[in-house]
Order: sequence, then structure tokens, then C-alpha cells
Amino acid sequence: MAVFIYKFGGTSIGSVERIKAVAKKIKQARDQGDDIVAVVSAMSGETDRLTSLAKEIQQQSIDREMDVLLSTGEQVTMSLLSMALIDLGCPACSYTGGQVRILTDSMHTKARIREIDDKNIKADLGKGNVVVVAGFQGIDDKGNITTLGRGGSDTTAVALAVALKADECHIYTDVDGVYTTDPRVEPKARRLKKITFEEMLEMASLGSKVLQIRAVEFAGKYNVTLRVLSSSFKEGSGTLITYEESQMERALISAIAFNRDEAKLTITGVPDLPGVASKILCPIADKNIEVDMIIQNIAADSTTDFTFTVHRNDYQKSKEVLEQVCRDLGAKQVTGDDSIVKISIVGVGMRSHAGIASNMFKVLADEGINIRMISTSEIKISVVVDEKYLELSVRALHKAFGLEKENV
Repeated sequence: MAVFIYKFGGTSIGSVERIKAVAKKIKQARDQGDDIVAVVSAMSGETDRLTSLAKEIQQQSIDREMDVLLSTGEQVTMSLLSMALIDLGCPACSYTGGQVRILTDSMHTKARIREIDDKNIKADLGKGNVVVVAGFQGIDDKGNITTLGRGGSDTTAVALAVALKADECHIYTDVDGVYTTDPRVEPKARRLKKITFEEMLEMASLGSKVLQIRAVEFAGKYNVTLRVLSSSFKEGSGTLITYEESQMERALISAIAFNRDEAKLTITGVPDLPGVASKILCPIADKNIEVDMIIQNIAADSTTDFTFTVHRNDYQKSKEVLEQVCRDLGAKQVTGDDSIVKISIVGVGMRSHAGIASNMFKVLADEGINIRMISTSEIKISVVVDEKYLELSVRALHKAFGLEKENV
């Protein structure tokens, strides 16, 4: 019998009626002879509701207790889905992360999975049961409840697919697959039949919210066959995420990702001395602020101008830290901008084709769009532009690289 992991989240389990529809979908697959393990998120909006309750109670978040609180959202869903399956005459059994024994480290609110004991799940599957597992959670070696961070149910599903050697892992989302870009920005965006793990990993890190980045990393590391499908059960095969196949005729560019949550900071007139970069960035890191793109230039007077981007939510905090660094280093000034966006083109086809960057820059120049920063890797090129040019940039690049055309 084939083993499939089905992960449901978002609107697919946002109401009792939606949960009943999910149960019917699972029963159909089970009636065809497949073994099914369903991983569920909290019902839509539940995690935010619980977080709001916590903020009303405590002034400062206590991570251990937040994990205990937030893990209850998935437990509600898993039990309701099990009940719905049993009501349809489909035997089912639900498990929390601790009952499965999804063992994690002790980093509360962002724990990482260490190992999974699959004994109980395999025993239930052997009895003909559908197993429903609460995603997003586990336990540490002291028995404390831990959570895996936002989107962690995707990671739970992929990790279970590895442990159970599942044939495929299906992630049911609010879209019916991975698109060449966000259809809300470019209506001509096209659903991709296939995308490589590398491309999906880049897209997840660059702002695409279809899959959690750690889930993609996990799937790529253990070669899990991953498929993104519509939570409304829209007909279609979704998008298959797989390793690159040498025989595939690869497009130059597979997709365009963008991130609205960017802010830029610059410190000018920094003395050009060894270790100056660490003196700028270490105080930022000490405040648990993640830095994205970095540019350093030597000015005509032999001082350094240092520019980097952070998440927009961290802009004010970063600016305050950088102003203190400016005073400590005797630099000239700190400037910033929190009305920028990052736009990226992604594709493994870049490896074997030259001129893609120059083409991208020309397209933007022809539209009168000024590039503020540039960053590249082997399979992606990212630029920072003013926020007002986001939609124009995405549409122009989507057309220039022919992404509306069927390639694979």
C-alpha cells in the first residue's frame, strides 16, 4: 500500500464544514487502498486569537508558556477531523506531537526536529486507521511542549514523510500550486507543473509564502516528493517540487518572487579599517535582527559607506542601534528608507546562460525604474527598488522573460 502524507491548513480547515470536506477527501483516498497520515494546522485565525489572549495577560512573552498555549490550536483541529472521519465510517486516530514523540531541541517558539518515533503511527496504519497528527509541535527531551514557528505544520508533514518513507507528501494550500509570480500582481501568472527544490528554496527565502522555508530544506535534504495542491480540492495535479532533471528543457527563469517587508539603512563616512563591518553588524545581531542584503563602498575620501536591508518591522530598532554605532565609530550619518521592496528572478537555467542580469536591468531601465541595490547567487538575481514600482517591475519582468508561456 502506498503511504501519503496530507497536510491541511489555512482556509481548508477554517470551519466545521471545511473540516468535513477534508474528511471526505481523505476517506476517498483511503477507500482506494492508500495509507493516509493527515497533518493539520490550527483553524484559520486561531493562532492569532490565542496570541492576542496572551498579550492581554502578560506584558513580556514567556516562550515556554506560549508554546503550551499555541499548541492547543492544532489539537482542536486534529480531534475534530478524527471525529469527522469516524462519522463517515472511516476509522481514525489523532495524535499530538508529543504522543507521536516528535522530539525537538528546547528552543521554544522555533524548535527544530531531531527525530521521530514512528512506532505508534505505523501500528495504527497497520490496523487500517487514518492517522491525524497535530502539526507545528513536538516535545523536547524533558517533555516540554515545543513549537516549530509559523508555518511549522509544513515541516511536520515533511518530517513524517521522511520517517515513514512516504510515497508523496501533499501540501494543501490556499492556491492550487506554485505560480510564476503572485497572480494578484500579475494576472497572467502561470501555475508551474514542476519546480526544483533549489528554486523553491530561493522563492521561499525571497518572500513567496506558499511553503515554509524549513519544510523545503527538509524535503530537499531527504529527497521527499513534495506536491502543492489546492485546499479547495480544485482539479489538477498542482506543482511537483523535485530535483532538477537533466533531460528537462529548462526555462531561463522559472519565477519572480518579491518581498514587501524590506527596509534599507546606510551609515556613511565610516573609517576604512579592518573589522569595521563586524563593528557595524554585531550590535545589530545582538538585538536578534536579521540582515539580508549588504553593500559596502569605498568613498573618494577613503571612508566607507555601508548599506544593508532588514525586515521592515525591525527598521526603527535597527536605526537606533546604527545611530549609536555611528557615534562610536565617528562616522558621518545614518540614513534609511522603509518604502522599498525586493524583487527577484529565480531559475536554474541561469547556470548555463549569460546575459540574464543585463536583460533584467535593461527591462527595469526601460520602465524608468531605478535600482537601489543588487544581490546575486547562482540561480537568482535580486534588486531593491522603490515600493511604488513593485507591480510595474513584476509585470515588466514577467513579460520580458516570457513567463506566461508554457515551458514545462
